[in-house]
Order: sequence, then C-alpha cells, then structure tokens
Amino acid sequence: MSETFDDVRDLYQEIILDHGRRPRNHRRLEQFDGMAEGDNPLCGDRISVQVQRDASGRLADIGFQARGCAICTASGSLMSELCKGHDPAEIHALAEGARTLAKTGSAPNAEGWLAESLERLAPLSGVAAFPSRVKCATLAWHTLEAALGPGGKVTTE
Repeated sequence: MSETFDDVRDLYQEIILDHGRRPRNHRRLEQFDGMAEGDNPLCGDRISVQVQRDASGRLADIGFQARGCAICTASGSLMSELCKGHDPAEIHALAEGARTLAKTGSAPNAEGWLAESLERLAPLSGVAAFPSRVKCATLAWHTLEAALGPGGKVTTE
C-alpha cells in the first residue's frame, strides 16, 4: 500500500502541530555561552536562542523561547533536537539545508547524519508553497547561527 500525497501532507501537518504545541527544549538555559534574538516584524514571530558548547566546541545544550506561529515554534523545536551534539560546521550545513527545504520544498543532496536530519525536517517543506511563511520556518535557524557566532539580533523582512 503506498502513501498518497494527502497522507504525507497530513503527517507533516501533524508533526508541525505536535512540535508547535509541545516544543522540545522550549526553555531558557540558565548557563550559556552564546545567545541571539530573532524577530520577524512582518508576522510578529520572535525567538530567543541560547547555546552551551562543550570543551570541543560541539553543541552540548540548546534552549529557545518562541512567541509566534506554530511553524516558527515547530521549526525551533525540530532544530533544537537535531543540532545537539554537533559542531558549528555541521550545524551550518543543516541550517543551509533547512533554509533550502523551506524555500524550495526540496532538500539538497546529502549523506549520513545530514541526510537523516533533513528527512526529519521534511515537514517544513510545505511552507515553500506559501512564500510569506518561509521566514517563519527559517527564523530559528538564522538565530541559532547568530548564537553560535557573535550573537546579537537577527531581523528578517
């Protein structure tokens, strides 16, 4: 029995709703070594991301607080689950893939951990059909990269 397009779309909507209603790692870290704030003034999404790295520079812990739509919150939740334990270069590759997925509806070619992670992000591919929602899905990723770098504020317009 094969899945229909509607079955896949329904599954993706379920995943977005689950992460939107019960986001993982939706908390403020008490101790962190990187932080950034993200804002999408067009739709009102706001997100704060704190990161804690281990001695080797890998992401040991992440917390985020999102105020906005289910897509923004779900994207932050998925991001927080997938990025723990990875180094900044791996996280950057995944962030690029997440942005491509949200903008085009297709994941870039990848292998190993990256391919598996992009498959888990497939529910975000539906926003490509709604250009005004792409920024909702990518704000968390831009903000995480800022938190891993110099920090500060990210604004999408």
